[in-house]
Amino acid sequence: MIQKDRQPRGRPRTFDENEALERAIQVFWAKGYDGVTIDDLVASMGVGRPSLYAIFGDKQALFLRCLRTYAEKKGARAAEALLTPADVRDGVRGLLRYSVESATEKGSAWGCLMTCVAPLVDDVKVRKFLLRASAETVALIERRLREGVAAGELPSEFPVAERARQILDFSRGLTARARMETSREELLRDADRAAKLVLPAGGG
Repeated sequence: MIQKDRQPRGRPRTFDENEALERAIQVFWAKGYDGVTIDDLVASMGVGRPSLYAIFGDKQALFLRCLRTYAEKKGARAAEALLTPADVRDGVRGLLRYSVESATEKGSAWGCLMTCVAPLVDDVKVRKFLLRASAETVALIERRLREGVAAGELPSEFPVAERARQILDFSRGLTARARMETSREELLRDADRAAKLVLPAGGG
């Protein structure tokens, strides 16, 4: 007969997996992929080497998981900043300002894991992940711009695909400058200016 109250073998986990991932993200973000050692990860995540390998895999596998976790969280907030405002201009401005705010967050290394760290990693899986994430972001921006065209906020001939790529480029540029410790105030001003550059002042 199967005993339903049988306890699982091995010692129970003494750490929170999501919290450990967040700590790993901060280490990769601060030191870069190549600069991080397993000892760094063990120390920051609060896990032993056996647990790290058993639960998260090797350094590459852990980094990919960090990227997915980071992208999901940041992507959700970026989408909210872009899609929530009623006017398309406010949405684009909100997206660019969010890029600055998230890249200059207090208590965290400045910049962005996906913009400032991941592109330097010489790994096929990482590159494929970044390409897919970029395509998804551009598609989301295109969707918002098309909504602006449909609502008469943008001209009917507005170059949606081209401007969507430009908006992503502006976002990445602002984030890269944050990595160089440009002040948040300056970057926010430039985010507002960038939004005006890519969108016409009047309606359609």
